[in-house]
Amino acid sequence: MPKRESDRWRVAPGTKVHLDRIDPGSTEGAPGSKEETKALLGELSDRTWDYQQKLYAEDKRSLLVVLQAIDAGGKDGTISHVFRGLNPQGVSVSSFKAPTDEELAHDFLWRIHGATPAKRTVGVFNRSHYEDVLVVRVHEIVPEKVWRSRYARIREFEQNLADSGTEIVKLFLYISKDEQAKRLQERITNPTKQWKFKLGDLEERKHWDEYMAAYEDAITETSTADAPWFVVPANRNWYRNWAVSTILLDTFAALDPKYPPPAEDLTNVVVE
Repeated sequence: MPKRESDRWRVAPGTKVHLDRIDPGSTEGAPGSKEETKALLGELSDRTWDYQQKLYAEDKRSLLVVLQAIDAGGKDGTISHVFRGLNPQGVSVSSFKAPTDEELAHDFLWRIHGATPAKRTVGVFNRSHYEDVLVVRVHEIVPEKVWRSRYARIREFEQNLADSGTEIVKLFLYISKDEQAKRLQERITNPTKQWKFKLGDLEERKHWDEYMAAYEDAITETSTADAPWFVVPANRNWYRNWAVSTILLDTFAALDPKYPPPAEDLTNVVVE
C-alpha cells in the first residue's frame, strides 16, 4: 500500500504505544505556518465533501470516526471545525456519557451498536465504547479481569462492523497536562466557556497518569488493520484540525467510493 500522509499518526497493529515519546505540541508534516495550514483546510474540506457525496450515492458502505481525548482535549472543537464541511444529511454525532440504568442492564456494547452509522452515512462518536476500558479502569468500577477482557470484545465488535462494510477510524487527540491546565483555566475565566466546566474536572485531572496508562494499553491492544488508531498531537488546534482533516481525506480516498450508474437507461431521455 502506498504511504499516505496520515500514516505518520497511525498506530500499526502490534505496536506498543508510549505516549511519553510523542510530543503533543508537534507540528510535524504541517504544510506551512499556522496561517498557511489553516488556509488549506477549505480545500481539504471540499475534497472530503466530494467523497462523502459518492459514499452516500453508492449506498454500500459507511464510515465511523471515533474521537477520544482527556478532558479539554478538543473533541467538540474537532467536530465543529473538521466536520462542518460535510453534508449534515449524511452525518450523525453520538455522545456517550455515564450510562443510564437501562444501558447498565445490558452488556457494555449494547448502547454503542445502536449508534453505529448505517450504510451511506458517516458516524462520529464523541467518546465511545472505550470509556469502558478507560474510566472504569481508572476508577476501579469493575475488576481488572473484566475491563481487560473487554479488549478482545472490542476487537471482535469492530471487526464485525468492518466485515459488514463500515470503515473505522479511531483518533486519540493527545494534549499535554500543561495544555489541559490552560484550557481548564480558560473555562473558569471565560464567561462563554464556564458552562463547560465542572469541579469534578479537577478531580479527574488528579488521575492524569492513570488515564495515560489506560490510553496506552487500550490503543496498543485495539489498533488493528481494519480499525486503526491514530495518535494526533493536539496542543495546537490548527494542527489538530489539519491532521484530522488529512486522516479523514486519506480514509475516504482509500475507500474510493463511486457514483453508481443510473437505474434506468437514460440514453434517449430529454427533458422538454
